[in-house]
Amino acid sequence: MKEQLYTIPLNDAFHTDDECPFCHIHRSLEQHAIEFVLSPSAASYMEDDVRAETDKMGFCSYHYQKMFTYGNKLGSALILETHMKKLTADLKAETSHYAPGSKSSFLSRFSKSAPDDSHQSSLVHWVKDQESHCYICDYIEKIYQRYLDTFFEMYKKDAAFRDLVKNSKGFCLHHFGDLVQAAEVKMNEKDRAAFFEMLFPQMISGLERITGDVEWFQKKFDYQFKDADWKESKDSVQRAMQKVAGGYPADPPFEYAK
Repeated sequence: MKEQLYTIPLNDAFHTDDECPFCHIHRSLEQHAIEFVLSPSAASYMEDDVRAETDKMGFCSYHYQKMFTYGNKLGSALILETHMKKLTADLKAETSHYAPGSKSSFLSRFSKSAPDDSHQSSLVHWVKDQESHCYICDYIEKIYQRYLDTFFEMYKKDAAFRDLVKNSKGFCLHHFGDLVQAAEVKMNEKDRAAFFEMLFPQMISGLERITGDVEWFQKKFDYQFKDADWKESKDSVQRAMQKVAGGYPADPPFEYAK
C-alpha cells in the first residue's frame, strides 16, 4: 500500500519496537494537543474560536496537571480566567432554580445504594457533565478513532503492514480491547477470525514475556543472582505497567522548551 500522509504515523509507531504502538500514538497526540493549547509560539489560547471551545469543555484533572507541568502559567491563567467566568455564570443559573427539597434530593438522601440518574437533581447532572469532558481528551479521541480506521484499512490492504503488526510486541490491554471492539465492526467474519488468530496469541505471549522479565528483575535483588546478567529486565517494571494499563509511567514531564 502506497504510503500516504495519514499512514506515516502508524508505520512509524510500529517501527519503534514499543510495547504498544497505539500508546506511542496517544502520547504524540497528547503532546501535540498540549502544545497547540499552551505553546507561546502557537498562542492558540489567544484565538477566539479556540478559547470558546476551552471555555465550553474545560479540561480533566489529569490534563490540568499536564498543562501545569508544561510550564506556560500565563497561558493557563488566560484560559482559566474565561473558562471560570463561564462556569460561574452557568452555576448561577443552575443554583437559581435548584430545589433542595425536591423528590430527587429526598430519595437520594435515603437510598441504601448509590443513587442512579433518576435520583439526581439537575444541579448534580450539571456538575457531573463538567467532569465528563476535556478539550485535550476530546481532541485525542477524535484523531485516535481515525487512526483505528486507518489501521484496519492498512491491515486489510497492505501485506507489509500486516507483517509489521504480526512481528511487533503487541499492545497494551486498553488498546488491545479497542482493537477487538473495532474489529467486530470493521472486519468481515473471515478476516476477523484471521486477525484474532494472530492477535490473541500475540497478546498472551507479550504478557508472558514481560512477566518473565519482572520475575528476573526480582531475582536480581537476591544475592545469589547479583552477578548475573540483567537480560531484558532493567526496564521491566515500567513496561509491565504500560502493558496492563497503557501509557509511559517512566516518562519525564512534558515541558515547554524555552
